Amino acid sequence: MNRVIRLLFNRVTLVTLAILLQLLTFALIIWKFSSYFVLFDAVFMIVSVLVVIYILNRRSDPAYKIAWIIPIMLFPIFGGIFYLMVGGRGLSLRKKNNMQSITNQLRSSLRQDSETLELLKKESISAYNQAKYIDNYSLCPVYNDTETEFYPSGELFYEHLLEELKKAEKYIFLEFFIIEEGIMWNSILDILAEKAKKGVDVRVIYDDVGCVFTLPSDYNQKLQSMNIKCCVFNPFLPVLTFSLNNRDHRKIAVIDGKSAFTGGANLADEYINEREKYGHWRDCAIKLKGEAVMSLTAMFLSMWNFLAKTTEDFSRFKPEILPTGSQCQGFVQPFDDSPLDDENVSEAVYMNLINQAKKYVYIETPYLIADNKMMVALSMAAKRGVDVRILTPHIPDKWYAFAVTQSNYEELIEAGVSIYEYTPGFNHGKTFVVDDEYAVVGTINLDYRSLYLHFECGVWMYGTKCIDQVKQSTLNAYDLSKKVTIEELKKISKIRRIGRTVLKILSPLM
Repeated sequence: MNRVIRLLFNRVTLVTLAILLQLLTFALIIWKFSSYFVLFDAVFMIVSVLVVIYILNRRSDPAYKIAWIIPIMLFPIFGGIFYLMVGGRGLSLRKKNNMQSITNQLRSSLRQDSETLELLKKESISAYNQAKYIDNYSLCPVYNDTETEFYPSGELFYEHLLEELKKAEKYIFLEFFIIEEGIMWNSILDILAEKAKKGVDVRVIYDDVGCVFTLPSDYNQKLQSMNIKCCVFNPFLPVLTFSLNNRDHRKIAVIDGKSAFTGGANLADEYINEREKYGHWRDCAIKLKGEAVMSLTAMFLSMWNFLAKTTEDFSRFKPEILPTGSQCQGFVQPFDDSPLDDENVSEAVYMNLINQAKKYVYIETPYLIADNKMMVALSMAAKRGVDVRILTPHIPDKWYAFAVTQSNYEELIEAGVSIYEYTPGFNHGKTFVVDDEYAVVGTINLDYRSLYLHFECGVWMYGTKCIDQVKQSTLNAYDLSKKVTIEELKKISKIRRIGRTVLKILSPLM
């Protein structure tokens, strides 16, 4: 009984009920008006037609357009008005304008070193072009004086994060999508509280939607009572709004400018297999030491400035310069992607790697919910002889996302792509490795949310020592996984195929 009461008065339940009540009220008002006044019925129908025309002419992904047009055509009285209320993919113009100054600050704080760029150009014109694109559209430069270390599990990431946190003397910046009290977070929090008492500048950002099931609504106040500065991204409020789709999905940890981490792992026990949710949880992360740390620092501070309504002097947090003879190798470029503009940086980075691959493309992703451009790129790479392999989960965390993922198998396998499901459990890693030359490690899934709606980050690398580590980690995972065959896909019932097709059509709205 106590459990039922807690569920009924849970923040998620109350907010969801409030939003559903708003939807019901909205539908009833339109229904009543259209019932009594034929003119209103005609007006709403015309609005829906105009909305469909507007959607068709928008510069957006065709699958996203179809996902909206179908329900509008099925429910023309409600559909057009509903789209006008919540259908915009991006942030509001007001929020974009508010964040524009932060974007300008990011640009002014990160300068591309021309010598580094010229050095990269001499080594590879292809890598140079990719790095130039990232710098132009993500505002993040490429570096050649940064050490990289890849961690093929959440456990290793956790171990090394604790080590770096204990060394902190000046500041600790943490920005994560999910935080949950437990072994992992509580041990981190103990260090944060101790460091804050000693005068270390400790700041935490977490996404409220990501933490809606894991933290109470006033958790930021608890942290502030421990002298830990805290900002909450996009509070989960009982208001009907599409802005909840724009989430801060980044995972960033910066310590003293000496080291920085990013990757797939959040700060909760399942990520280090202290709690089993979907079998064995596979994840990864990367640590940077050197000047590239500044890019992740600037990403954090730009978000902090927006949320806290402050203006930081980024130069106060410049990274430590590594001594001569350090283990730097290759080129490293952390990059940021956000819904603030119409440039899908993460998708472009992935597409560039796929399209320019000559030997192989190895991918790890928890969700294979790719649009037509990505499906064509993967298929064409395989058809021209590139060894394309994709690792997905075997035990899903979301049944509907897994159904859409599986709906893409047949087309890719018929084109020559190899699909592996991670048999021990859930694969949450987000990595690309290409031709022993390139790798990307970050927070970006192969789905619509990550590629179009979320704030994301990643690390693009060319010629670094950890590229082979990423490759070996993925190959080891393939050995533990089941290769999906076209024969087993042909045995799937027609009902399940239809269900997956419907979910695939609506996947951009999930």
